[in-house]
Amino acid sequence: MTQTTAGAAPVVEEFRPHRKWFQRPDVLVPLILTSVGSALLIGAVSVPANYRTQMEAPPGDVSFDWMFFFHMVPLMVQGVLVIAKATVLGFAVAVVLGFVLALGRRTHVRWVSWPTALVIEFIRSTPLLVQLFFWQAFFRSIDGISLVPIEILTLGLGIHYATYCSEAYRAGINSVDKGQWEAATALNLGPVTTWSRVVIPQAVPNVLPALGNYLVAAFKDAPLGVAVNVHCLLFFADQVRAETFRTTEPYLLAGVGFLLVSLPAAWLVRRLEKRISYERV
Repeated sequence: MTQTTAGAAPVVEEFRPHRKWFQRPDVLVPLILTSVGSALLIGAVSVPANYRTQMEAPPGDVSFDWMFFFHMVPLMVQGVLVIAKATVLGFAVAVVLGFVLALGRRTHVRWVSWPTALVIEFIRSTPLLVQLFFWQAFFRSIDGISLVPIEILTLGLGIHYATYCSEAYRAGINSVDKGQWEAATALNLGPVTTWSRVVIPQAVPNVLPALGNYLVAAFKDAPLGVAVNVHCLLFFADQVRAETFRTTEPYLLAGVGFLLVSLPAAWLVRRLEKRISYERV
């Protein structure tokens, strides 16, 4: 593109070819840092046996106690980390399994697409809580397989949200213009090259907003793991309430814990969406 002014020679702008998101350091570096942080979270966080407070609540006083509230903050952080660990692991399963389900539903082979669609609709139509009870009973009935509660929660979250991610993937793939597929065929590109260089780079930006919403939703659904004995954030609030007979401080603090993770996660997803977005022509 050139720009001209009166009495001056035309200025030619430097050509800057568009780079894919995985070739841009401003995208790749945050992704690597996020992956490393997730690995540290998964490896370093352990599930506490209980959340016992060292401070006794004021006897006979039902008014809000700020000292007691701040005293429970370290316990709340432990519960948040347990939920974050289950959410990160479960959503990693959902992202990968969801893509497989999306491909299975899009195939023209009916004996693959029909059962896949049935599984997706069945899981999406049943509550996560019921599915967690099912997986707990299922693995208890199998000899030689013993999963701890947080592993059951991770598996339940992963399978449940994989069905939602699969529909997001399918919508993103279908949003790729038909001409892109025809151009790939005309250039004699193989299936792997077509998907990795043409389809996925255009489908991912369209899918990110939905995946971000599912990530936040998975974090908010993770406390349901208390039903299968996961000592997470809701377990912390329940135990403090049972020991101190105070409900306002622990449950309010649990809500603050959710906000401290959900809001930054939603903001980071929006930033990532802007970074990975591509130019439509």
